[in-house]
Amino acid sequence: MTRFDPILLDARNPGPMTGSGNNTYLLASAGAALLVDAGVGHPQHLADLDRALTEQHASLQTVLVTHGHTDHASGAPVIAAAHRTAAFAKHPWPDLDARYGITWQPIGEGDEVAAGTERLVVLHTPGHSPDHLAFWHEPTATLFTGDLVLLGGSVMIHWSRGGKLTEYLSSLERLLALEPRLILPAHGARVENPRALLVSYLDHRRERERQVIAALGAGRATVQAIAESLYDGLAPALMPAARENVRAHLEKLKEEGVAVDEDGRWTRRG
Repeated sequence: MTRFDPILLDARNPGPMTGSGNNTYLLASAGAALLVDAGVGHPQHLADLDRALTEQHASLQTVLVTHGHTDHASGAPVIAAAHRTAAFAKHPWPDLDARYGITWQPIGEGDEVAAGTERLVVLHTPGHSPDHLAFWHEPTATLFTGDLVLLGGSVMIHWSRGGKLTEYLSSLERLLALEPRLILPAHGARVENPRALLVSYLDHRRERERQVIAALGAGRATVQAIAESLYDGLAPALMPAARENVRAHLEKLKEEGVAVDEDGRWTRRG
C-alpha cells in the first residue's frame, strides 16, 4: 500500500460545538504542501503550520476548505497573509464566502487537487451544509470527511443555514459505498473502522426519525417541544443544535408526506 501520512495540526479552538477543537491536515510531497481546512487563525496553529512546513521542506500551495462554517474557514485570511502564494479553494457558497475576504478558487465534484505527487479527488457531500466537500485519496482509500462524521458523537444538520437531512443521508451512503480504510475527520480521533461508524450514523438517523414521528404522535407539535423530549438533560449550550436536528428531520418528513407544518405547529399526517 502507498504510504500516506498527513500531519494533524490542531486548530486550537476547543468549545461546546467543536469539542477538543478542529483538526486540520497538512499533506506534503515533493516540496509542495496542501492543507485541509483553515482553522480559526489561532497563532499557535499558524506556528505549528510553519514548523511542519519547515520540517517537510515544503511550501504551502493550496488550502482546501471542506465548508464555509467559521471553525473551518475563518483562519483563511491569516494563512493568506503569511503564505501569499497559496491558493484557497472550496465549493461556492456565495452567501457565506464573501465574509472571509478571500478570493476562493471554486472546486466541485470530480476535481483533482495535487500536492507534489499526491492527489485528492473532490467529492461534493452536502447535507451538513450545502457546500460541504470530502476529499478522497484513492491509493490508500483515505477520506477527509470534514463535519460528516466523528467518533463518539453526532453531527448537527444545520437546517437554518442550508443543511438538509436527505442530502446528508445520501452523502453518508456514498461514502459507505467507497469502502474507505481510514477516515480523517475535522473533529475527534481518526477512524480506523469507517464502515462501522458510517453504518452507525445511518442507524442513528433512522432511529431519531422514529423518535420524531413518535413525538408527533404523542402531541408534541413544536420543534422546541420535540427537542426537549428527545434531548432531555442535554447541556443548554447544545440545545440550539438539537433544535436544528429536529427541524431537519421534520422537513424530511414533510417532503415525504409524513408530517405537516401549519405556522410552526407540526402534526403527523394520517
